[in-house]
Amino acid sequence: MTLTEAFHNQARSCEKLGSPFMGQLLRLLGDDWPVERALAARFEQFTGDIGPGGASLPLRMAGGLHALVLSQRAPGLARLYPPFQVSDAELLESIVEAMRIHEAFLLDWVESPPQTNEVRRSAALIAAAGVVATRYNLPFVLSELGASAGLNLMWDRFALSLPGLEISPDTPALTLSPEWQGPLPPTARPDIAARAGVDLNPLDPSDPDDLLRLRAYLWPDQPHRLELTRAAAAICDAPVTRGDAIDWLATRLTSIPDGHVHLIQHTVAWQYFPQEAQSRGQELIEQAGAEATAQSPLAWLAMENDGDSTGALGAALTLRLWPGDEAIELGRADFHGRWVHWA
Repeated sequence: MTLTEAFHNQARSCEKLGSPFMGQLLRLLGDDWPVERALAARFEQFTGDIGPGGASLPLRMAGGLHALVLSQRAPGLARLYPPFQVSDAELLESIVEAMRIHEAFLLDWVESPPQTNEVRRSAALIAAAGVVATRYNLPFVLSELGASAGLNLMWDRFALSLPGLEISPDTPALTLSPEWQGPLPPTARPDIAARAGVDLNPLDPSDPDDLLRLRAYLWPDQPHRLELTRAAAAICDAPVTRGDAIDWLATRLTSIPDGHVHLIQHTVAWQYFPQEAQSRGQELIEQAGAEATAQSPLAWLAMENDGDSTGALGAALTLRLWPGDEAIELGRADFHGRWVHWA
């Protein structure tokens, strides 16, 4: 895949996920990429998949430009970002100027992969956890693989508001209202005794620079996502360890106290693990499941791409429960949590 193809493919994906501005921005970058700049030379050094299944170079670039806008480093560019609508010529001129003036900032920015930590995915997590809670009247221990800043480890602090149903703590930090199809989910809300996650590059939502990175990868014409992220970051206290997810999981599986449900969760993360890591992780979970009891059950909840390259079908929601190794197809959810088709 060429860089131009990667920009155009990502542009189409963003438009399908409700962001016409990102479509415009990424197409301009793909058509008029400044090949003479140091940024272009750096991008040429990347090997392998440079699209959304790999290095995600288009999103790195778009995130860096959005960071310039959010941090008020590029006021001229900010005047052309949403909610304003501008011509391609105006936007391209300002982008090229920002890339020239702030090249050092952008060169540093694109060294790290995108981190979104999409809070709206928690709508599916709340519903799925209700399924687990109806089976086991025990406190939960949460473990998240690829947790980023840990925002989706806080789903018990969020409200899920659906037509005819409200699942909410007494004082929710935020409210999620996805388009919902299918039967309503269980209303059970488990007690969370402990929570922790792991990520190769965890972010601290209380750190201004890390919060900027989280916000910059949210798309400029979708301000509601920015609001939700700020609200989740304000209450997030979930510890996230820096490290390999499967190595961390191997230790985590041996440290869960009896009398708790251990819920392992991941959303659009497992697919980025190397195949060897996926195989080892599955083996570890299944081994732990074989040893699970009714007083110490294990649940494995996944929201992952199962082959849909367009994004139109979203991610598969799957749940496995032990003892008994029961597999449940919960439905599908939009990658950004805009909708849930519940089975």
